[in-house]
Amino acid sequence: MSRPAAALATATVLCVTASGCVTVHGELHVLPGATESEAAQALKDFTDAYNAADKAYDPVLDADRVAGSLGAINQAGLKARQTYSPDGNKAHRPLELTDATYIIPKKAGWPRWFLADTDSNRDQDGGKLDNRWLVAFVRSGPDALWKASYLAVLPVSQVPEFTRDKDGFASPVEPQSGELTVSPADLSTAYTQYLQRGTPDVFAPGTATSGWRETRRTTRRPGFSFQYVDQPLSGGAFGPLGLRTEDGGALVFFSSRHFERQVTAQGLKPEVNADVKALMTGEVTNSLTKERISSQLVHVPARGEGAAASAGRVRLLNRLPGLVAAKGE
Repeated sequence: MSRPAAALATATVLCVTASGCVTVHGELHVLPGATESEAAQALKDFTDAYNAADKAYDPVLDADRVAGSLGAINQAGLKARQTYSPDGNKAHRPLELTDATYIIPKKAGWPRWFLADTDSNRDQDGGKLDNRWLVAFVRSGPDALWKASYLAVLPVSQVPEFTRDKDGFASPVEPQSGELTVSPADLSTAYTQYLQRGTPDVFAPGTATSGWRETRRTTRRPGFSFQYVDQPLSGGAFGPLGLRTEDGGALVFFSSRHFERQVTAQGLKPEVNADVKALMTGEVTNSLTKERISSQLVHVPARGEGAAASAGRVRLLNRLPGLVAAKGE
C-alpha cells in the first residue's frame, strides 16, 4: 500500500450526504453550494460526531453526518467494533481537522456540495510525511444536513490548483461531461471493468490499478481458490463529484463495490478475523465472501491532452476501501 493509502487505513471509520437549489421566477439559478461559515460549521459538526462515535464505537452517533461510500465504510466499521468492544474505544484519540480551505463550486439544483482541504493531527507537519485530508460534503436539499460522503488523504504536493471564478468559487464537472478523457459518470464502470478484464485501458499504472490486477493474478495458496467480482457504484449518495483544475483536467471522487470469495478444499477453512465475524451472515464451512465498498480520488485529464503513451490516462491518487459485509457458506 502507498503511504497515503496506509494513512487512510487508520481512518476507515469516517463518513457524509447531499445538497440543493433555489428557484427564482420559476428558473433554477446557479449559486454557491455553501457559504464559508456554513462549510466551517459542517466540518465542525462532522468532526464532533465522528469523535463521539469513535470513542463509544456507536454508529448511531454520527449516522446523520456521513453518507455515500464514506458513510458505508464508517457505519460498518463502527458496527463491527461495537460487537467485539462493547465498552468503547479505550485507545480513542480525538481527530482534529484544522487549517481548512473550502473549495465551493457554483451549481444549480440539489444536491449541493463542497470540498474541505484540511490538515489532520494524524501525520507529521512538514516534510515528506505531511499530508492533507480532503473531505467532500454533500447536502441533498434545503432542509437536509451536510454530510461527509468522500475522504481522501494526499501528500501536500499532490493537491492541485482548482479553477476559480472572479469571486473565488470553483467550477464543478458535470457527471456526463465529454471534455475529459473519461466522464465522471463513467469512471466507476470503467474502473471495475478494468479490474475484471484489463479494459478499458484508461488508467495509469499504479498500486490500485495495474498493481492490484497483478496481485490478484499471482495470489496462490495451496487448497484455496480466490474469485473476484467488481461492480460499479454510482447512484444516489454514491455519485461522482468532480472539480475542474487549473491544468485543464479535473479532480474526481467516485465509488465502487468489490467482492472477494475464498473457496477451500475439503478439510480447510477460510480464516475469519474479528471484523469479518462481526459483519458476517451464515456459517463458514468451505467458502467466505467479503464485500467491500471503496472510494477513489483520481485526476482525469482533458480530452486530447498530451501525445505520450502515458498522457491522457486517469491517475488514481488515493483509494479508501472498507469491509461492509461478509457471507459464510
